[in-house]
Amino acid sequence: MKDAKHAEEGYAQFAIKRRSLYVIQHTDSEYLGLIEDHLEGRSIGFSYMRPHTAGGKLPATVKFTDGLVLLGGGPWGAAGDRDLPTLEQEIQIVRDCMLRGNPVLGIGLGAQILALASGGQVHSSPLQFCVGKARRTHENALDGYLPETFPVATYMRDVFEAPPHADILAVDDQGKTVIFQVAENCFGFAGHPGLKVAMVEDLVMEFEETPDDIPRKLEYLRRDQRAIEDALVPIMTGIVQKAEWMSDKD
Repeated sequence: MKDAKHAEEGYAQFAIKRRSLYVIQHTDSEYLGLIEDHLEGRSIGFSYMRPHTAGGKLPATVKFTDGLVLLGGGPWGAAGDRDLPTLEQEIQIVRDCMLRGNPVLGIGLGAQILALASGGQVHSSPLQFCVGKARRTHENALDGYLPETFPVATYMRDVFEAPPHADILAVDDQGKTVIFQVAENCFGFAGHPGLKVAMVEDLVMEFEETPDDIPRKLEYLRRDQRAIEDALVPIMTGIVQKAEWMSDKD
């Protein structure tokens, strides 16, 4: 009986420590990509929410999640030209998360939603696919885990303007924001830090509207794929630490 009791306590402790995230997906093609391996390797669970599909729904509450990830949206945007149908609902979900102190990771369109939810803006811009370089703005970005320079691949309509109180963690060669932070644990990424070549190929197949010069830029992405994988290691370490997804804290 004593052993059984200890086993039950161990299972209960594991249940408390194991984190689980909601991931809002806006297209069939764009998912967590390389990020999945980093979460699974740390026993961090995640559940995809697919409001763009028949019968798909957004989370009714954020009370029972340890964090929220909002993915990109292909040709969908947030500046009025081709807005995501669930835009307003998702802005409110992000605000609910922030009020509860829950971590939020916004990628591409998800970063636009985080910006709008936290006092920033989104400006109209054509759908673009860009592969370039980014540099961190200060040594303490992501508790020092953000690489000094790293590749960034962005597939996104419209551009976000981070809120005035945001900490800009990284910029591109033109000085445009690549990563911003609001609160202690909410991050917006212009580019998908775990992007795979196949995801872009699938986006081109999924939607009639596509960016210009896809073949050449896909070659750039293939060239940088290993560097993206390498950069993701410290980036995910920093995000997990800031989000306290490996913490014993209840």
